[in-house]
Amino acid sequence: MPKYKPADYEVLRRRCVELDQAGWKQGPIAQALGLTQGWVSQTLKKYRQQGPLALQWRKPPGAPTRLTPDQLCQLVEELNKGAEHQGFAGAVWTRPRINEVIKKLFDVSYDPSQVGRLLKKIGWSRQKPQPKARQQGAGAVAQWRQERLPELKKS
Repeated sequence: MPKYKPADYEVLRRRCVELDQAGWKQGPIAQALGLTQGWVSQTLKKYRQQGPLALQWRKPPGAPTRLTPDQLCQLVEELNKGAEHQGFAGAVWTRPRINEVIKKLFDVSYDPSQVGRLLKKIGWSRQKPQPKARQQGAGAVAQWRQERLPELKKS
């Protein structure tokens, strides 16, 4: 059975109805379109009940958003203040930490796996650790390599 994109099904539904109106049986229609007989049956049933509107592609409805655009702006402001400002040890934001802030501010809870989707929506990307510490001084590193490293290699 071929894999179709969701929008392709509108074309298939229209073709299904055309073949039905041309006198084809459901089995041959399903075989010609590469779909199941149940799909053909449901498509024809919806067409009989709702007419041509039943054939149109519609974006599947999702759950309504739990945070308003204003709340998302407020969340960005709070996150920009930093994790330590919110009472966390360290400056790194994690999904569970962000979820705690959302709970505290808006009394809304998300599954941590969905916090990443929310962050993408507000334009945040995941944090990547820096390869070396910002606070690291080049002079101190050079001195450590000259003095301490040879001692460690000896033992």
